This record gives sequence, structure tokens and C-alpha cells, in this order.
Amino acid sequence: MTDETSNKMWGGRFAAGPDAIMEAINASIGYDKRLAAQDIAGSRAHAAMLAATGIVSDRDAEAIREGLLTVLSEIEAGDFEFSPALEDIHMNVEARLKALIGDAGGRLHTARSRNDQVATDFRLWVRDQLDSADAALVALIEAFLGQAEAGADYVMPGFTHLQVAQPVTWGHHMMAYVEMLGRDLGRVRDARARMNECPLGAAALAGTSFPIDREMTARALGFDRPCANSLDAVSDRDFALEFLNVASICAMHLSRLAEELVIWSSAQFRFVALSDRFSTGSSIMPQKRNPDAAELIRAKLGRVMGAGVGLMTVMKGLPLAYSKDMQEDKEQVFDAADTLMLALAAMEGMVRDMTPDPAALAAAAGTGFSTATDLADWLVRVLDMPFRDAHHVTGSLVALAEKKGCDLPDLGLEDMQSVHPEIRAEVFDVLGVHNSVASRTSYGGTAPEQVRAQIARWKEKLQ
Repeated sequence: MTDETSNKMWGGRFAAGPDAIMEAINASIGYDKRLAAQDIAGSRAHAAMLAATGIVSDRDAEAIREGLLTVLSEIEAGDFEFSPALEDIHMNVEARLKALIGDAGGRLHTARSRNDQVATDFRLWVRDQLDSADAALVALIEAFLGQAEAGADYVMPGFTHLQVAQPVTWGHHMMAYVEMLGRDLGRVRDARARMNECPLGAAALAGTSFPIDREMTARALGFDRPCANSLDAVSDRDFALEFLNVASICAMHLSRLAEELVIWSSAQFRFVALSDRFSTGSSIMPQKRNPDAAELIRAKLGRVMGAGVGLMTVMKGLPLAYSKDMQEDKEQVFDAADTLMLALAAMEGMVRDMTPDPAALAAAAGTGFSTATDLADWLVRVLDMPFRDAHHVTGSLVALAEKKGCDLPDLGLEDMQSVHPEIRAEVFDVLGVHNSVASRTSYGGTAPEQVRAQIARWKEKLQ
């Protein structure tokens, strides 16, 4: 591209075109070409509005519409040549449009600026990502519901501090992730509703003197309303920050799950087997089956969280309205969105495919004196003992079992009565892990009946 051509883009303000270094630092086409579909959708809506309000002729608007469709088809077919000299997706599309339809293409930019144009494009793109995240989260929740339903009665250890605490059910553990991901889904939907306002028509920063119809363009692009303040409209990137915050929390949940899958699939635990689709072997140790997909998801959280910090740092010191700094708002959002969607898809596959081992889960559930709390509760409920006293008695019984090298259910009645003479044989009814989980019938508890009730609630909620 010649300097003369480049100067036209700048409106004749400068005597010479930017040199190679300035061109390199100024251009964003290398990454913002991902906004092509959104940019053309916004331009089509803007052109239709310009015709409806009489700002451009119907003939010019029709030429613009046909030309934009041609540009879009060229981009989708991979036949479009993007030029760094034209800086960004907006100028690349407009230059090609003018080459196709002549002067009518130059009328498209009437009553708008690249400032409101890029703000609109970026909102449309982020909104699309929120919709994709919504669908992916629903699919992952459904995968967990399937696991919870199949294993509502499986008994496994519940942990605190990664130490065996109390028995729970596999279904209950799966439903914990349903609740987490359900909140993620709620945040996705809240963020989408909050950001669904249209910046188009704010122009550079002050609005325009042309008699535009901002409600028309907002409706055409699926927005609920136009942004109410032109300064805010072109300078706001809250929607992208909120997307990154939502993505960070969701990625953190996925990372916690990935950590559990890594632990559970190890030879020391053997709680689950991951499918071959999401495992790899070792180049030197033929017996190895590595949970690489889970490990990579665990690591990718850093990229998503880092994107949020990066964009917050870009925005933190900017006066109103637009500054060129805001060109740096997209790359980290693109990367975070790609990373999140890949992690959600991989996790859905792992959860659907993983196979729990009921025998290994049950064996682990009975270790570590996991029914000690059930014993303390029995002392309170049956012997009317203050809980602190029951806690002390139970601790003494745990110490006795440790001394004998057995678990609580393996102590004899005489052993128990040596610590507290009022203990009766019926205490053994609460010491089995299956009895323990069946007794936890409070709302949200681990009893299979409660788990099934929560599964039913979520299935209805997702319909």
C-alpha cells in the first residue's frame, strides 16, 4: 500500500504515512479480524437505519448491503487479503467494500465512528461467547447429573483438609459441582443481560447531529436498548471485564475438579478410571496412564485469570472517553474465551466418560474413623449427652480403636462401655458407612433420597 493511499485513511491530516514501526504497533488486524462477522452485522444494521431515516438513499443502502455480504463470503472462504496498513478489521472491510461498490461504500461511515463501531463489534463478540459458555455449562451440568443419578447410592469418603471426615455419597459429591456450575451459569446469564446495550450511534464520543434511530439498530442487532450515554458507550469495557471475571470463577471450579480427578485416578486412590480419550501414556513407563487433560485444565486457569488482570490494568487509568490503550482490550479476552470453551468441552467429555469404582469408594469411606461424628450424634440423641461431652467420649473411643489397630465399628460393646457404661448395642446401627449416609436426610444432605430430590430439581430447572 502506498503512503498516498494510507494518507487517505487519515483524512489528509498528515503529510507522510506512518513508518514501519508505527504501522506495526498501531495495527490490530492480526487479531481483531476475529470480529469480522460482528463488524459486518453492525454495518448492515447501520446501513439499513441510514436508509430508513433518509440519511442515505435506498439504492446506496442496497449496494452497501450486497457489498458487505460479498465481503463476508470472501472472509469466510479464506479469500480475503487482510492488510496491516489498514490497521484494523473496520478499515479492511470498508476499503474492500469501496473497491467493490465505489463511492456508495464511503457513505457507510456516516453518523458513526470507529469508536462506537468497535465497541459494538466487541460487545456482539463477547455476547456470542457468553451464549456459547451457557450451552457448554448446561451440557457439563447434565453430565454431572448423569453421574449423580447412576451413583446416588455409592458410598465414598468425604474429606476436609484432604483427610477422611465423614462418609458421603458419590451422587452428593457430583451434585456439589452441579451447584458450583449452576452459579457459573447464573453469572453468565446475569452478565449477558447487563451488557446487552448497543453503543452504535454514540459516534466518536458525543453522539451525532444526523437524525439516526438508535432504537432501530439496537433491535436489529438483538440488543435490549441503546447505551444511554455516548461517552460511556465508547469507553466502557466493563462487559469484557465481567466476562473475564465470570470465566475466572468458572475456570477455578474446573481446576478444583481437575485436581480431584488427578487424585482420584491415581493408583493410590483408584476412585475413578478416566477414559482413553482423555488420558495419555508415558514415553518410557509402559504402565502409566496419565490424566493429562485434567492436568492441562488445572494449569489453564492461570491464563484466564491473567487475562482479567491484564485488561483491568489496561483500563484502570484511562480518562473518558476513548484512548488507543483500549486497542489492547481484545487479545486476552479472545485467549480466555478460547481457553474456557476448550476446558468446558474437555471436562464434559471426562465427566461423561469417567467410571467410578464403587468397591474402592466404599472401602475408602470406612477408613479414618469416618463415622466418629455419627457416634457423637448418637450419644447426644439417645443418651441426652451434651455435644461437647459426646465429642470427648467419641475421641476416647477413637483413641482406643487406634490402640487396638481397628476402626470404630470393630470395637466390642465391652470396649465401648469401658469408656462410657451407658452405651448400648444399638450404637452399632449408626456406625456403618451406609447407615451413616442414609441418616443424613436434612435438606441438602448426602442421603440418597436427598440426592435424588436435588437431581430432580435440577432436571426441572434446566428444562
